[in-house]
Amino acid sequence: METLSPEVVEDLRHGRATRERKLAVCAGGAHLAPADRAEVLAVLASDPDEMIATRAAEAILSLTPETFIEAIKRENALPALFAYASRHLADKPGIGDALVQSKNCGAEHLLHAVRHLSPSAIQALAEDLDRVSASPTLAAALQQSASLTAEQKNHLRELHGPGHPIDESALAEAAAAAEPDAARRQTLLQRIATMTVAQRVQFAIKGGSDARRTLIRDTNKVVQRAVLQSPRLTDQEVEAFASMSSLTDEILRLIAGNRAFRKNYVVLRNLINNPKTPLDVTLHMLPMLNPQDLKRLTTNKNVPETLRTTACKLQRTRADQKR
Repeated sequence: METLSPEVVEDLRHGRATRERKLAVCAGGAHLAPADRAEVLAVLASDPDEMIATRAAEAILSLTPETFIEAIKRENALPALFAYASRHLADKPGIGDALVQSKNCGAEHLLHAVRHLSPSAIQALAEDLDRVSASPTLAAALQQSASLTAEQKNHLRELHGPGHPIDESALAEAAAAAEPDAARRQTLLQRIATMTVAQRVQFAIKGGSDARRTLIRDTNKVVQRAVLQSPRLTDQEVEAFASMSSLTDEILRLIAGNRAFRKNYVVLRNLINNPKTPLDVTLHMLPMLNPQDLKRLTTNKNVPETLRTTACKLQRTRADQKR
């Protein structure tokens, strides 16, 4: 059996190989790693040459769902693999969940898989605002799931519904802090004013820091959540958000509940000193404060008295333990 070079495998993955090579792969006459074989056959199953497409589809029948799951989970998995798995394998155990877990799998490939997803995958997909905001059809399909809470279904409806009117004054105030240049600020506000909820979600996820610092004050909670999901979000931005008393307690709770954000001590300290952060959250994080910040907290008149009192008790306890 012929062992294929990485270059030939790449040619096969992208449909550039010769007809003879494609047919040889379909017939099992070339050695490929199982995941590579699954992906290549998925590509060949839509080959314009009818014979190749037919033989690839037949060869796929001998592969296990686990092989496809392995291929789907790879970082460089191709859209053709997602498309084939979604349309032909979504009812197989684990396939749909693997598609959801792959961040490279677009919303268009998930629609056929929704009814086969596990409850945990449904939950994860509903919270993935990038994908559900990109596809009204996917959001609508998810709304039919019994695995979602009423609040999650409401968020999905808001994404592609008319939405509430934008609070222009709040956004203008946020934009003033985010973008000092008046002309750019006006352009930003005008752009946001014409956007739907789904478009603002996409802008929050993929836009620049000025967009994120403005949209974190959006009146729509889904848009606020989207800001925190942006892969471009910086530590400095999260630190600033954690100290903003103008944010909703829900967003502050989300920041506190994010393990990656919470690892940043400045975020933790800012949340504790933010009077809008829910008391149960700040009390839980209190033991993580260093001695200097704990001492400052005991005299912070902006935070709830219960928090100050607890901080004083913790300070005394630490002092007693040192004796």
